[in-house]
Amino acid sequence: MSMEQLLQPHHDGSEMYVSDAAPKIGDSITLRVRVPKDYIFEKAFVRVYEDGEPRSFDLKLDKTDQAESWYKVKIKVVNLHTIYRFVFVGKDKYDWLNAFGLSEHDVHSNNDFRIVAVPAYPQWIRSSVFYQIFPDRFAKSNVKREIPDWAQPRNWNELPQAHSKTTGTELFGGDLVGVEEHLDHIKDLGVNGIYFTPFFPSRSNHRYDASSFDHVDPLLGGDKALFSLVKKAKKKGIRIMGDLTSNHCGAGHSWLTKALKDKSSKERSYFYWDKNVKHGYVGWWGLASLPKLNFNSRALQKEMYKGKKSIVRQWISPKYGMSGWRIDVGNMTGKLGNDDFHDEVMHGIRKAMDETNPNAWLVAENGDFMASDLDGLGWHGAMNYQGFMRPVWNWLNKNSEIGGGFQGLPFAMPKIDGTQLVKSMKQFNASVPWRSLTASMVLLDSHDTARFRTVVKGDVAAHLSGMALALTYPGVPSIFAGDEIGFEGTSGEDSRRTMNWEDQSSWDVDFLAKVKKLVHIRRTHDALSNGGLRWIAVEKEYLLFMRESKKESLLIFISRGEISCTIDLEKLGIKSARSLFGPDLSVANSKIASNSAVQAIWQVK
Repeated sequence: MSMEQLLQPHHDGSEMYVSDAAPKIGDSITLRVRVPKDYIFEKAFVRVYEDGEPRSFDLKLDKTDQAESWYKVKIKVVNLHTIYRFVFVGKDKYDWLNAFGLSEHDVHSNNDFRIVAVPAYPQWIRSSVFYQIFPDRFAKSNVKREIPDWAQPRNWNELPQAHSKTTGTELFGGDLVGVEEHLDHIKDLGVNGIYFTPFFPSRSNHRYDASSFDHVDPLLGGDKALFSLVKKAKKKGIRIMGDLTSNHCGAGHSWLTKALKDKSSKERSYFYWDKNVKHGYVGWWGLASLPKLNFNSRALQKEMYKGKKSIVRQWISPKYGMSGWRIDVGNMTGKLGNDDFHDEVMHGIRKAMDETNPNAWLVAENGDFMASDLDGLGWHGAMNYQGFMRPVWNWLNKNSEIGGGFQGLPFAMPKIDGTQLVKSMKQFNASVPWRSLTASMVLLDSHDTARFRTVVKGDVAAHLSGMALALTYPGVPSIFAGDEIGFEGTSGEDSRRTMNWEDQSSWDVDFLAKVKKLVHIRRTHDALSNGGLRWIAVEKEYLLFMRESKKESLLIFISRGEISCTIDLEKLGIKSARSLFGPDLSVANSKIASNSAVQAIWQVK
């Protein structure tokens, strides 16, 4: 899609287009639309659903310049969800503008713009970049700890044995004391948040099989180590977020012990029971190690999130100091056969967090994505696998041997062009409110996937294109520990490698320096915190898009490989461009040429 094809009427949920993204019912808000000068129409309206019935209001000219005109309309917020789209009519013209884009045919309301009349999400996430840590693999202190029976001890700088019988029980010995000792690395990277995969006691190195939700695993240093880390991180301006399995616990949990011992216990109601399986209870994906939680149980609801001292509330309270939760397999929580308590549990967790710490961030793993989960009333956001990571992998990958397993595909990872990439992203974005997009986690990889450096088969420039895209796209970027120094890994298990702090000769320090620069740009530029998203040119090999807020405008260019193209700044009404990252650009000289992937960020006027 060329620049001419994409320079069309535009609106999104950011501050330049919506006067108040978190209004109250009864408030009046102003909506604005920008229209290129060469887009000709006679009349334009906004169509708003009020109590389920559409109403239309005229758009009025607000201001105009040599490149475009702006139109505005004031509407009243009548419902919890304000659902709207625009229409442009004229001679031989009948175009609808919704969150998916401009269409010259009738459209349905599922992709309409949405504003949710609930309080604003935590404002701090707007300018945040997170760093994901798998506790067993980041850093190991010199504190001697007793090795549990289930563990297979490993030397720190060995590689994990992915896909073996010991994969889940290999213990490298990383702990929270080690993390605290290396906070300067995290601070120097420029990030201001740490997302920990679970830190609760368990019978595995991944700790998704919690034996308790009440304390930190002694192998990691216990509660004392976490409290010390939270305190020291706070002084450095770094927040800490935990990982909670609302879908299941571990077979070693006292709940299951009591349930098996006493059929009349309240804990018996916490689980599903099946005489046809050897262990007698339903496990997540049939695994005996992960008993599925049964939210028919009111006692379990109280334990997890409803009670004043519930698990959800406890850790984000002032006493414990956590800044949010990532909910493991949020898409499956509360669902089994005929039972579907998913929405009830999701809304219950959100309510508990809003009441206990309204400044805490709630983001869910949502492996395949359900739009209703992100309607503004449940999770603040999701790990954006579906609308970002997967399409980016498919555009930039050079290693289809990794396969499509994590994408739910029984065949090799597909290879797509830039046009398909943007259509995938728009499909996701159009189905959720803008605020849910910006509150979602943007990631290139995680502890559950191959490393992105391996996805691009070691192509450092392509890796940097992915990183630049993650750090300029709407949402909350998250960097998996080790990505910044070029870690490899063919699968989730293989990617959980240890950081070699003693010998840094294998670190990609040039790449690290560029990542630091990108993180700094992401953290300090208003357009990346509060700006909208406008696609300017989308070709097979490159993307050009704008992030614009009231304070500044950034033009971003990403190619996936060798490139030679010209960017018409005059067409965009741009008078000057200052390079923040990558090659210089000017109205007189706007050619981009390189024999490898290019990443560029320009501040434009």
